[in-house]
Amino acid sequence: MAEFADRVLDWFDRHGRKDLPWQVRDRYRVWVSEIMLQQTQVQTVIPYYERFLERFPDVVSLADAPVDDVLALWSGLGYYARARNLHRAAQAVRDEHGGDFPAAFDAVVGLPGVGRSTAGAILALADGQRHPILDGNVKRVLARHAAVAGWPGTTATGNRLWELAESRTPHERVRDYTQAMMDLGATVCTRSRPGCDACPVAADCRALAAGDVAAYPGRKPAKARPQKATTMVLAVAGDAVYLERRPPAGIWGGLWSLPETDGPAAAWVAEQIGAGAGRETAWPSLRHSFSHYDLDISPVVLELGEPPPPAVSADAVWYRLGEAPPGGLAAPVRKLLDTLRDATNGTNG
Repeated sequence: MAEFADRVLDWFDRHGRKDLPWQVRDRYRVWVSEIMLQQTQVQTVIPYYERFLERFPDVVSLADAPVDDVLALWSGLGYYARARNLHRAAQAVRDEHGGDFPAAFDAVVGLPGVGRSTAGAILALADGQRHPILDGNVKRVLARHAAVAGWPGTTATGNRLWELAESRTPHERVRDYTQAMMDLGATVCTRSRPGCDACPVAADCRALAAGDVAAYPGRKPAKARPQKATTMVLAVAGDAVYLERRPPAGIWGGLWSLPETDGPAAAWVAEQIGAGAGRETAWPSLRHSFSHYDLDISPVVLELGEPPPPAVSADAVWYRLGEAPPGGLAAPVRKLLDTLRDATNGTNG
């Protein structure tokens, strides 16, 4: 398939992206970008990446940092397991590889949060090593060009796409080819309204020839989307609100959050904080959508007396609204705190 690669590389020379901030021959920086780019678009990632690298310019500075600092810089980017795995992997590189990000494929793929495609991308982009990749953009290009039916999440379809990725990866200019395939899927062979007229491999694209480009790759079988509900308690004492650190695993793992309850908010405050509640105000509910379910949040504001009672553990704080948060905050929690801050400022004003 040398001709396939030649056409892709020729297209890349004329149209590929060559000014992305992570296009450097540095495994650490490429790794950070590849993790951030999982399920997140380039333009969203760029400002996060730049702030992250300013705070953590090398793998040891990331490994040595408290996880709260890492999660704080990740706030708003979503899929927080990526940040926790990034931190754990940095510590593994520090402790097991002397602080040098490894150059061997088996060592890279063994790091937390790094799979086969991500490891291949890191080593191809940073070092020019020949490894096939199969991220979402590349799956789409290959599935359409060869008319590979089925959802890529199945073993048979996934294996076929890996075979194609391996056979079409050239032995020269691997770095450029890897970036080119990502760019081709992101800018031309897009999920909807693909620009087939601009595609360098359109001449022998089987899906295009069949007039059925939209059918590839196959979609994941649809399932009913679960709906869940919770009450978030905004226990307010003066200019401070009670926050808890969530468990390290699970949704919003390791982030600071408003406490949740299935029962009355005042009862939760009395039992967990040991404080009596004053005025109680229910705010309009808001919905937050995760990848696999929707969460309807009912916020309840409980105004307590001043000063705030002591926090009950190291994983609970009274957060003053005018200060920096203690760590990362999930998007809906940040939104509720911003609303509370505006309401408090309005009252004070």
